[in-house]
Parts: sequence; structure tokens; C-alpha cells
Amino acid sequence: MIQRNHYLLQIKEAFEIHSICAILGPRQCGKTTLAKLYTKNLPEIHLFDLENPQDLAMLDAPSLTLPPLNGIIVIDEIQRKPELFPYLRFLADNSDKKFLILGSASQDLIQQSSESLAGRITYIELPPFQLNEVNDMRIHWMRGGFPKSFLAPSTIQSDKWRINYIKTFLERDLSMMGIQTVPNNMRRLWSMLAHYHAQIANLSDLSRSLDMTDKTIKRYMDILEGCFMIYQLKPWFENISKRQIKRSKLYIRDSGIFHTLLGVSGDNILKHPKCGASWEGYALENIIHSYDNDLYEFYFWAIEKGSELDLLVIKGDQRIGYEFKYSEAPKITKSMHIAMDHLKLDHLYVVTPVERSYPLGDRISVKSLKEAISHQI
Repeated sequence: MIQRNHYLLQIKEAFEIHSICAILGPRQCGKTTLAKLYTKNLPEIHLFDLENPQDLAMLDAPSLTLPPLNGIIVIDEIQRKPELFPYLRFLADNSDKKFLILGSASQDLIQQSSESLAGRITYIELPPFQLNEVNDMRIHWMRGGFPKSFLAPSTIQSDKWRINYIKTFLERDLSMMGIQTVPNNMRRLWSMLAHYHAQIANLSDLSRSLDMTDKTIKRYMDILEGCFMIYQLKPWFENISKRQIKRSKLYIRDSGIFHTLLGVSGDNILKHPKCGASWEGYALENIIHSYDNDLYEFYFWAIEKGSELDLLVIKGDQRIGYEFKYSEAPKITKSMHIAMDHLKLDHLYVVTPVERSYPLGDRISVKSLKEAISHQI
């Protein structure tokens, strides 16, 4: 079992500040397992799984069920009952109870939590397994980080798990969260977005291709982002004369789900036209999670029909740039020099699948992904 000690420490620290800790992440990324690891040696634990009809019914009357309980109270799949939040706020203000709540939707998608629990809750985003938690980058890249996909006994079983995961997410999970969609339309959009992976998604093009309104596509994309399925990386603007890109760049967050949406299995991604885009998304996801998201900001930067930078990481006046290249011997490009000059980068890292790192130029280095994710500004 992968212990995920970094996240266990985050939970411990969260309870030193607030009485409520929320672990948010996609379905089946390991939230329940993490909660069990955290609570296994505690003297008193009360678990409510809101996918269990009996537990769900017990919390229909939280003012009767929760007050007598002591110790840690764990509420799993909280997005199924967001009306609990006002009462959790009351208990947070009027008792010494501790709540560990788990959810498969983002803070923004579970709107009531941000409105009702402000100042009383710590949010921890739990992604699927990241590279710094596993020992095989190749399998992790091919299969993604969802535990049952990564740990599957064979490539075929991993593929089948992801195919079923996508189907279940569309046909059951969204409706159980109270999110109304047309599953077939959402499936078509999600598959189409895979072809825009590591690119700027044009809503008008998607609308014409799928015969859906821009408004519906925007809503569906917000849902996919709120459920941790896609990531929209915002653009950065500099005060320069050249026209800069002002639309977000799209990524399918889990590399294994991305490969399944493309219809690619195992090492076949290495021969696919989207191999470079797959590497970019995989490396970007792991690097972003290697930073403390409360302290750092993340952007991409691009000039229309000109230079670009895959990832810009900012903390105060410090700026680090990343370029992602599926290459054994990347070269310095004119685009890199322009990004260094316009963005005043402290350093630019070119992240590749190589095992060794080496300098490429003044404040420009080639980095292996394993070394890049251990780097902090």
C-alpha cells in the first residue's frame, strides 16, 4: 500500500488550525483509503459513507445524529448532501468536534461549503498517485495515477478499469452529485477535448463540431474541471507591444484517462501523434503538484503566431519557466530566448524523459522530470 505520508501530515496540520478538514479529489483517487490511514490509530472514529443509503438517511436529521458523537467524524462523498454544511458550521462554532469530510467535486462546485464554512475549514486536494509516490515513471505515464489503474496486474486490466471509470462517471457519478447532463453529449465533448489536450480549446469550433451551444460546452467544461477531470491553465500577460494569447490552455489531468479517451493502450502512445502533448500534460500535472499551490501561481504565456512558454511559476517577484519536450537532446530555441527576455525568468527548465540533467545555456537547463518535481524556487 502506498502510504501518501505527505497528505497525512497535511491533514494533521489542518486540524491544528481548523476543526474541519476537507479532502477533495476525483472519484477513486484514494480519499477513503487516506482517511482510514489517518484515523486507524485514533481512539474514536465515526464514519458516514453517503453512498450507503442507511448512512445517508441517518444524516437526514444531523441535529439528532451528530451531537452525541465524539472523536473524529468522517463524512464521505459530502457532495451528495451539501445541505449539511450550515449545520457543520454550527457544530464547528459551538463544540470541539473534528470533521474530516471527503468530496469528489471541487470547492467551487460544492458552493455551499465555501459560503458556509469560510474560516473554519482547510481544503486539501488529493490527486491520483503522483510520480514522487511511485517507482516506475513509464507505467505511471502510460496508465495514469488512479490507484486501480496504476496497480492493475496487466495493461489490459488497467485499460478496462479506465474504460469503465469513464462510463460510470458519465452515467452514474454526475447524476449522483446532482449534476444534470446528457451523458452521450458529455462523452462526445470529453473525447473531443482529448484532441485539444495541451492546446487552446476554441469553444466556437467545439460548438460547430458537436452541434452544442457555446453556453452548454462552457458549462460541461466547468463540470469536468470541477470534478478534477480537466485543467484549464490560465494565460499570463506582460506589458509588451506584441499581441498575447488570452484564452486558457486545456489539459486532461490524468494521463491514463487521456490515453483511454484517445483510444490508445500502453506504449502505443509513443507512436501516436499526440505523444509530445501527452508528455507535456503528464509533466505539467506532476510539476504543479510538486509546489505548494497556496504560495505559487501557475500560467502559460504565448504571443499570437509567435513565442510561448508551457508553464510559468510565480512566487512574488520570482519567476521560473518550464518547457516540456519529449526529446533526448533538446536544443535552445529562439522562443526560449524571447520568453527569458520578456518574462525576466530566473531560470528556464526544459523537462524531458531523460535520466540526467545538464546545463543548456545561461539560466537554461535540461531537467529530468524526477529532478524537476523535487525542485522548489
